This record gives sequence, structure tokens and C-alpha cells, in this order.
Amino acid sequence: MTTPSAAHEGARQKNQESGAAPRIPKRAVVTGGMPYGNKDLHFGHVGGMFVQADAFARFLRDRIGRENVLFVSGTDCYGSPVVEYHRQACARGEWQGDLESFVAHNHELQKDVLKQFDISLDLFAASGLGPSKSIHRELCQDVLRQLYSNGHLIKMSSLQFYDPQAGVLLNGRQVIGRCPVPGCSSERGYADECALGHPYEPKELIAPRSALSGEVPELREVENWYLDLPKFHGLLSAWIDELAKLEGYRPFVVSGIREFLEPPAIYLKAELQESLEGLRAQLPPFQHDINRNQALRVVFNSLADREAACRVLREANLRFRTGKTLVPFRLTGNVAWGVPAPDLEGPGSAKDSTFWVWPESLIAPLSFCTHVLQERDPKQSSTAGAAPDWQRWWADADSVAYQFIGEDNLYFYSLAEMGIFLGMQGHHPTWPPAKGHLQPPHLVVNNHILYFDKKASSSGDLKPPLARQLLDHYTSDQLRAHFLALALGQKSVGFKPKSFNPSAGPKDADPVLKDGNLLCNAFNKSVRTAFYTMQKATNLTIPDQDVSQSIKDSCRVVVARYEDLVMRQVFHEVMALLDTAIRDINKHWTQSVRSTELNLNDDPNLRQAFVDNLHLIRTATVLLHPIAPRGTELIRQYLGFDDSFWDWQSIHDPLQALARRRGHFNVQELPPRFDFFPKHPSQFATP
Repeated sequence: MTTPSAAHEGARQKNQESGAAPRIPKRAVVTGGMPYGNKDLHFGHVGGMFVQADAFARFLRDRIGRENVLFVSGTDCYGSPVVEYHRQACARGEWQGDLESFVAHNHELQKDVLKQFDISLDLFAASGLGPSKSIHRELCQDVLRQLYSNGHLIKMSSLQFYDPQAGVLLNGRQVIGRCPVPGCSSERGYADECALGHPYEPKELIAPRSALSGEVPELREVENWYLDLPKFHGLLSAWIDELAKLEGYRPFVVSGIREFLEPPAIYLKAELQESLEGLRAQLPPFQHDINRNQALRVVFNSLADREAACRVLREANLRFRTGKTLVPFRLTGNVAWGVPAPDLEGPGSAKDSTFWVWPESLIAPLSFCTHVLQERDPKQSSTAGAAPDWQRWWADADSVAYQFIGEDNLYFYSLAEMGIFLGMQGHHPTWPPAKGHLQPPHLVVNNHILYFDKKASSSGDLKPPLARQLLDHYTSDQLRAHFLALALGQKSVGFKPKSFNPSAGPKDADPVLKDGNLLCNAFNKSVRTAFYTMQKATNLTIPDQDVSQSIKDSCRVVVARYEDLVMRQVFHEVMALLDTAIRDINKHWTQSVRSTELNLNDDPNLRQAFVDNLHLIRTATVLLHPIAPRGTELIRQYLGFDDSFWDWQSIHDPLQALARRRGHFNVQELPPRFDFFPKHPSQFATP
């Protein structure tokens, strides 16, 4: 940190010249994707999403004030995955209670492990439990009524799988086949989406089998409410065009959303082109070409034309697949374990109808915000005529919602969620949303966090470790630092902990410790040395002396660069920046100390070097606070400051200024061989 790198200085000058400082909202909502309530959290939930969301939420609290940030998530209680896991657990004799108690048990497990990883949620709720249950139910029903009133719902008959042997309609995970989406490699296709998050029509699923009986299920017509998503094509396209212009917005997110804005198309093997031409008279108008995957792409003018073409091709026994495009988004279903749907066409019209799990889970963050805000100020939420609590955070230009999700869920949190938000505007929604309407969230989408080099899934062959199992080998701060160093915003990255690698040898390095040791070794040494120096040379006081201007300037450059990187959620670059800054601290002090005798009072140059070093440590501690909260909080406590130590309003103030403000310069005495960032006991060699 003593000498800003050319890259950092260049970035600073570029930002100054262009005025492109990161936009800092006045208020912010941070959400983490909701884990299903069917099990404990595996490492991917925590390392692939929650740690990044937490680091960002902690940064925002320090930057704009705790009262201006809401960080919410919760257990996704409903849906067929939960129902199916409960059925299987009961069949194996592993669970004897009902569905609600099953979900409540898993919710407590999830909440516990998030606490162990220091995930600082304002609320980790449960969509079907406790106070959030009634809030969520009421809001879901209000949203559906609003969409209906605004004229954006259509009732459609669709095909749903039915198991004649079990005598029940099948939902979600109760059907297993192969994904029909072109280019998808998933062998675990469920009723209407695969394990990789690709949606499709049930009739498109390849080789379906009932999870209840193992038999081939039938398809039966079932009526449900759908959001007329295709009617918003123009508005959604305008939104994506705007995202594409935003500097730093992850390119794969924009391209991934655009795929669903393509015209309706089907794909056949190229050698079937002659057969296709033979059916042209029976088919709606189309255009065709050979795509980059050497498949025959057949494009139609409308979704209805594509559906008509599908019927013709099936009758001709030609195998095909449908491409991604905007289709009506299903809102209701018939899973008994779900949020009840309201009667939209008179009393009794929604008998046995519930919300499909995806739309109600997209509404859940609004419900959870309402829950938090009502707890903070019960009077405000009951004021007659007041806007719903969540609107002050989601429908205000001064506020931004940041949604941290995995790439599997991109379709739902982009097009489906924005479709709901647009539909809630009124009969004639506009882009951009007018004041008072729901604003578009900022999507922070991570690629897959792999287990070694393969995609891990608790429903697949490669079973990932539970998140809590990692804490038997590593500390929370070590794991957080490592997860943030993985460049998940750029590509899928393997998590390769040596402790879980059976082929690792004694001399093999542990990738987790490479990042964790930045804390446990390098920074721990710097901070400990500073405290022991004050104990020996300054009588446990912070020297009341100004910091060198060059040190102040170098810290300002690092702080500006850090803020820019965090606001763009480029966490691996944040970790690289801090790695350089922390190693510069040790280098600065090592070069200053010429002997083992610390004569700070007799050697003004050494005293100045120590004062400068304290400012470097103070700055690095604040910047590390969102990343390694446990160790940095210990530093703050031993320095004797309150939580205002983290306030970015005073981030450039040296310790001397903070001490003067509080009225004394004393610090606490440090025990011998004390570690602010201790290693896990398992990491010490046994004799």
C-alpha cells in the first residue's frame, strides 16, 4: 500500500478524468437466493452465493449506514422438491413427522450453519413458517390479484404428468427424464425444468419416469393461471439493452437473458432438412438456417405457429427440440403444500389451487423485507393509507436491490421477475418504470462453484460436502477469503480443499489456505507486531503524531480502487488488491526496522514509520471487515473503538484522530502469542 501499483494509479486517474465513480445508493436491499427446505446447506450454497452476498451487505452497512441496508433471505419452504424429499425420508424411516416439521427442522439447520459462517442476515426467514408465513401468503395473493386486475394473466390448459398407478398428478421432482433444451447436458430433467435451471414444457421432457412408481406417466390437461410474459417482449428488450451498456455488468448475464428473447424456433438434425421441406405445405410460415452447432434451426413468427409446427412434426415422427423463447410464465399449480391461490373469478374458483413455487419465491424477498421493517417499526406498517413497507425499498430511485443468485436461476430472476414487476405497474406498463413502481434489481449472478472439477449436486452422483463439514477443517474467515478469491463472476471454478481430496499428498498445497494464510500469517503478523510494539515502546498508547502525506495518499488510492471493485462485485480482484496491500504493510515495517531494539522515542524516523504503519493497518482492517469479520472485529475491540470504527465517513482518518475524538489513546494489552486470525486446530502438525 506504500507504493500504489501502476494499474491502480491508472484506474484512479481514469475514474477522475471520466467522473466514473461508482454509484452508491442511499438505501439498498441485498438478497441471497433461497435454498429449498428439504435439507441442510452444502458448500455450494455458502461458497457460491451467501459469502459474496454477505461481504457486499457488510460493505454497504459500513459505507452508507446499517439503517440503510436490508439483507434478507430464507428457506424456500414450498415446492415439489420439498414434498418429494419428505416422502423419500419417510419411506427410508429417516423422518416420521409431517411436512411442516420436516421443513422447520431443515430451516433451523440452515440458519445455524449460516451463523457459523458469519452470514449477517437481517432476517433468514422461512416462506411457510412463523410470522413470515402470513406476510408472504398475503403479499403473494395481492400480487396475483393485481396482475389479474391489470389484465396480464391468461388462463391456459397445459399438459401435466399423471401417474395412473399412484393415482396422482405429478409435479416438479416427481418426474425424472432428460433435458430437451439444445446444448444442455443435464441427465436430470424434471417436470418443467432441469437440474441446470432450463425451463421447458412437460411434453418436451425426454424419457420421463414417475419418481413414485418408476412407470412412464401420462400427460393430462390441467388449467392454471399464467403471466402473459411474451406481451412484455419490447419492454424486456429495452431493459436488456440498458443492462448491456452498464460498465462491469457481467456479459454472460446479458447474453444469457437475450437467449430467451429470440423468436420461437425448433431444432432438428441437419439431415432432416429435406423432410422438413416436404412438410412445408402443412406448416406455418417459417425460415430456417444451419446454426453454429450444425443443427437445423427453424424460426416461426409466433409461439402459436411454433406449437402448430410441433404437432405436425410429431405426427410425422420427426425428432426435434424447441429453442429458448419467451413463453407464458406459470403462476399457479396444484401442489397441496403451497401458498393458496386467491379466488380471481368468484368464490371457490381457486379450489385446491396453489402458487407454483417459482413465482412465490420471487415475491418472497418483498415479504421478508416487510417482515424486517415491521419488526423495526410496527407503527409505520399500520399507518392508514401508507404504501406497503417493501415499496420504500424496492420502488424508489434512491434505493437499489442487489440479488445474488447462481446461474441456474437466471431465467427466473431476470425475465420472470421483471415480467411480474412490469405487470404490477398497471394496464400499460412502461420502461423505464415510473416513480413509485418496482425498480429493476441489480442481478449479481455467479457461475457454478464446482467440487474439484465437476458440478456438484446433492441429487447427483458426486455428493458435495455439507457447508458445516468444512468448518471441521478450516475457520470461517479462511473459507470466506477463499470463496471470495474464486472468480465465480467470470467462469465456473473448482473448489479443491486438500482436506477433502483423497489423492492429495503431504507436500501438496491447500488452495483454501493459500487465501486463508493472507489473514492467518501475513496480516496477523502485522497487527500482532503493532500491538506488541505499543506494549513495549509506547505504554499501550497510540502515538499522537500525524501520518505521512504519502501514506495517506497511497491509502486513498487503495480505498478508491476497493470501492470500485466491490460495487462491481469483482471479489477476486478485491482479494488480489488486499493481498498486495497487506504484503506492502509487512514490507514497509521490515524496511523501517534496522535493529531489534525499538527506540521509538529516540528515533524519529522509526517513530514516523510506526505511525504510518498503524494507518496502513487501520485502512486494511476496515477494508477486510466485510471479508473476515471475526478477526477484524477482534482488532477493533483490542484497539478499544466502538462500531463507528467501520464508518466510511471517517475511513481516511488515522487512529490518532479517532482516539482524539473518543478522548483517550489507550489500547488493550495483547496476551502472548495472540492470534487475531487463528488457524484451525486441524492445521497444526501433530507430534
